Parts: sequence; structure tokens; C-alpha cells
Amino acid sequence: MKHIIFIIGFLILNFSNAQNLESLIEIALKNSPEIQKFELQYGIVSEKVNEVNTLPNTELGLGFFVSEPETRTGAQRFRLSARQMLPWFGNITARENYMSSLAEAKYEDIAIAKRQLITSVSQSYYNLYSNKAKQEVLVENIKLLETYKTLALTSVEVGKASAVDVLQLQIRQNELEQLKQVLEQNLLAERTRLNKLLNRDKNNAIDIEVLQIPTEDVEISTESLDLHPELIKYDKLYTSVEQSELLNLKESNPMIGFGLDYVNVQKRPEMNFTDNGKDIFMPMVSVSLPIFNNKYKSQSKQNALQQEELIAQKQERYNMLETRLEKAIRERASARINFVTQTKNLKQARDAEDILIKSYETGTIDFKDVLDIQELQLKFQINQVESVRSYFIQSAIINYLTK
Repeated sequence: MKHIIFIIGFLILNFSNAQNLESLIEIALKNSPEIQKFELQYGIVSEKVNEVNTLPNTELGLGFFVSEPETRTGAQRFRLSARQMLPWFGNITARENYMSSLAEAKYEDIAIAKRQLITSVSQSYYNLYSNKAKQEVLVENIKLLETYKTLALTSVEVGKASAVDVLQLQIRQNELEQLKQVLEQNLLAERTRLNKLLNRDKNNAIDIEVLQIPTEDVEISTESLDLHPELIKYDKLYTSVEQSELLNLKESNPMIGFGLDYVNVQKRPEMNFTDNGKDIFMPMVSVSLPIFNNKYKSQSKQNALQQEELIAQKQERYNMLETRLEKAIRERASARINFVTQTKNLKQARDAEDILIKSYETGTIDFKDVLDIQELQLKFQINQVESVRSYFIQSAIINYLTK
């Protein structure tokens, strides 16, 4: 009878056609609308580099003289004018550099979103594993109780047990069956969540691989946090503010304008002299001076304050990520300790079960003790599954922070 119970239930689960977690992550990264959203946003910001690589609009004007003024060479009929303002040298390049720096900062949003998606898919996958493993544990315990119930019925027939013992075993079976049905409903909800992370139909089947806690953990260093995209983004935002200040300095310089006016002159009738009816061409040069430059001074102060803010925000984010990493490392270590403890407890519970079986062979058995031992075994097996789940959940968080 003891062979009915598996030694470590969740380590020998054998799900057919198991899907590799990495393949699911690839599907998620390929199909995710959130990733596509950030990629499109990055494309929009990148395209703005071309938008700023332009000159101010050329001004064209046309005017007709309602009352034609008479000049020595004839009456002026209409005026055509063209104006083009040119920014100071390097202004357009500064704009391009500023927009490029914003695009680089936006690109980090894609890297962050990918990491978050990988973590979410992994955690959902581990939740599915935990659910299936617990169901397997319950199935094995239900079968075990069925064997105990057969023993109890035999004992009732020979007067060594009462019908109450049989009913207690049946009640316990019903409770385990109820737990199994609840887990089945939770599994459907978690499967929907994972399929939606993969951006596919919620009813797609997902088979789970066997999970085993590795014998050793890789040493984790907080130095790897410096390369986390959440922190790199602050560096790139800081660079964008620097580029914004350079652009602000360029825009505080004068603008130069060039233009040309053309005035159409009508010939004076019945007169013959030099330049009669000669049209007028008047080249023009203009300068736009930022005399009232408080706007640019204020912008410089804002940029300096924004840089200080980004430094503070980056340090705050680093502290949060470091705390989160340290917590995940400790909780993963705790999961390993808990797994080892539950394994020891399960072995001792099975030793107690052996003693009960031998007692039955000698003609005495207390089915209350049977239920107590079964409940302990179930508790230890469920705790083992939870330990494995917790270990891999924390590993997913560590990977998000350090990979």
C-alpha cells in the first residue's frame, strides 16, 4: 500500500507533450500588443528627428495697389515678396540630437516591457505547475483514502472497526475531491491569464514541464543592477536634458532672414526715357534678436533642476530594485530550506504510516490516527509544491532584475 504514495509527488509528475517555458516566452514576445505599442511609440519619436530637420516656413506675399502710386518711372501696380528666416548655425543639428536622445530613452521602455512580460509569463507558468502538481497530490491521496476505506470495511466485517471510521474516511475523501475541483477552476483562470499574455485564444491547452529545484544557486551580485534598463533609462533621460539645454542655447541666438521684394511698374504712356516702366527688385536682410530672453534663462534653470530630479529618481529606483532583489534572494533561499524541511517531515510521516500498517497486520488499527497521518502527508506534499513554486517565482524576479 505504501507504494501507492509517490515519494516526492511533484518531482515525478510526468505531463505528456510538455511545453518548454522558453518557447512560450518567445511566443509572448512575438505576439504581445504591449511590446508592439512601445515599438510604435519608439518609431514615432524616431520619426520626429526628420520632423525637426526643417527650416521655418517661407513667407510669400502678393499685394495690389488699390490706388496706384505714381513714380518717375511709372505707376506701381502690384508687389511680390518672399522671406526666409534661417536659424543660427548648429540649431537644426541640436534639435536632431535632442530628438534622438528622446528616442533612445523611449527605446528603454521596450526593454523594460520585455523583461516584465517574461517575468509575468514565467510566474503564470509556475502557478500552473503548482496547480497541476497539487491536483496530482490530491488524486494520490484520494486513492490512498480509498485503500484505507477498503481496510476499514474489512475491519468492520470482523468487528475491529466501526462504521463511523468508514464514514470519516469517506468525508475526508469528499473534502479532498472538493479541493481538487476548486483547483481545476483556478487552473482554468490561470490558463486564461497565460494565454492572454501570449495574445492567443484563452482555451489553448498548455502542458507543463516538471520543475526541480537545482542543487546549487548561482551567486547573485547587486552590481548587475547598474545595467538594468529601468536605471539606464534615467541616464538617457539625463542625456536628453543635456541636449535640451544645448538646443536652448542655440535657440537663444539671433535668427537671420533673407528676402526679396518685387514691384511691378507700368510704363508711362507717350513718354520715352531711360528706365520707363522699369520694375523694382529689392533684396532684404533681417535679424531676429532675442532681446527679451527671460524665456531662455528660465528654461536653463528648469533643465538644471530636471537633471537634479533625475539623479534623485535614479537613486530612489536603484534603492527599490536593490531591496527587491535582496528580498527575492532571501525568499528563494527560504523556499529551498522549506523544501528540505518538508521532505524530512514527509519521510517521518511515511514511517508512521508503516507503523500503522504493521499494527493492522497484528489485528489493531486506529483509523483516527490514519486520518491524522494522511492529513500530515497531504500538508507536507502541498508545502513541497509551494516551496518549488516559490523558488521559481523568486527566480523569475531575480532574472528580471539581473539578466
